[in-house]
Amino acid sequence: MTATLPDLIPDTELTLPPQAERKLPNGLTVIAIRRAAVPLVEVRLRIPFGRAPLAPATLLSQALFTGTGSMTMLDIAAELQAVGGGLAAGLDPDRLQISGNALAAGLGRTLEILAGVLTGAAYPGEEVATERERLVDNIQVALSQPAHLARVALLRRMFADHPYAVQTPSPEQVRAVEPEALRELHAERVRPDGSILVLVGDIDPEQAIDVAEKMLGGWSGTARDGEIPPAPALRPGPLLLVDRPGSVQSSLRIALPALPRTDPGYAALTLANLVFGGYFSSRWVENIREDKGYTYGSHSVVEHFVAGSSLLAAADVATEVTGPSLLETTYELGRIASLPPGEEELEQARRYALGTLRLGMSTQSGLAGLATVYAGFGLRLGHLRDHSAALASATREQVAAVAATHLAPSRAVTVVLGDAEKIEAQLAALTVVERSEQ
Repeated sequence: MTATLPDLIPDTELTLPPQAERKLPNGLTVIAIRRAAVPLVEVRLRIPFGRAPLAPATLLSQALFTGTGSMTMLDIAAELQAVGGGLAAGLDPDRLQISGNALAAGLGRTLEILAGVLTGAAYPGEEVATERERLVDNIQVALSQPAHLARVALLRRMFADHPYAVQTPSPEQVRAVEPEALRELHAERVRPDGSILVLVGDIDPEQAIDVAEKMLGGWSGTARDGEIPPAPALRPGPLLLVDRPGSVQSSLRIALPALPRTDPGYAALTLANLVFGGYFSSRWVENIREDKGYTYGSHSVVEHFVAGSSLLAAADVATEVTGPSLLETTYELGRIASLPPGEEELEQARRYALGTLRLGMSTQSGLAGLATVYAGFGLRLGHLRDHSAALASATREQVAAVAATHLAPSRAVTVVLGDAEKIEAQLAALTVVERSEQ
């Protein structure tokens, strides 16, 4: 007996929380959003960091809070803990992001400490050395992980000479970075002009912006141009086989063209991806996990960078079924690209998309993350309402059209990492294979 899905809630328009926005004289944009569930405030600061030298930028993100001219690393941590909070930094190819939270009553002190780091980070030699060795250790661990190696190979295959092609420095590159290089990079790139601060929590939005202006108004300067050129179009070609002798699994990775968040067809692409492989009830999961047992998990997702978007599909499968797994994956891509989804499976994907959208903005942290990501693409929370409405109204025909354009297997860039001696013949029976050593 087939279960009948309940009707969609007729009113799909999201209710957005109170918010305010102001661009400060120093070029910093501050967005404050009231979400008073608990007496906390989430802090997200996005600083454009495109085309920054990779090894120094990565180490800078790890060493940013190691001290200032007046505070040690322990002082910074203790002062943040005193107001119930903490801050940490991370890096991606587009930005340096500082994230954390604090008690709402401690927002002023939190931003004051942050300002001290932004304007006076000292990068003490001993602390930098510790963070450098920690980073080297983490990279060396990553280099032993198939998932990391497969992503490295896929990025190189996708982006060629583009800055996105290499997103992790080598241990040797990190070891060569001295504290002075971090100070120079900080002076050149950690600047307010073009940066975005998002505050979400039990706050009055206008008052919170006033506090931010008071604490961060002294941060000044314009960064060197870090604009990244548009990402190149994917170039389908031979399957790239990366040899990992002795591996008991094969890591299958596929990249397909995608649309940016602002494209009118993006909601339809979101639904097409869900039907194909974007959640547990998808066709791909049902095929190679539930039906055939080739993998414990497969997943596809649209990944957005400022300079371009791609749809990425990943599965780790047993060595002996590498070829059959690729065959079934190609079959499912061909099926979604050539036939409209069924009404019921489309509605199931639609409910999942709308539900996760609401779930993502149901907490202070989730809302802060969404607002920050959107702001990085020139969007604001109002886009959530527009995207929700587009998901609710996308038709089978629209989903089929975008799938035909973007999910056709002929558009795919494919990388497989595994024991080439055992899997090359399997793969070569299906497609042209280009072999590469690690």
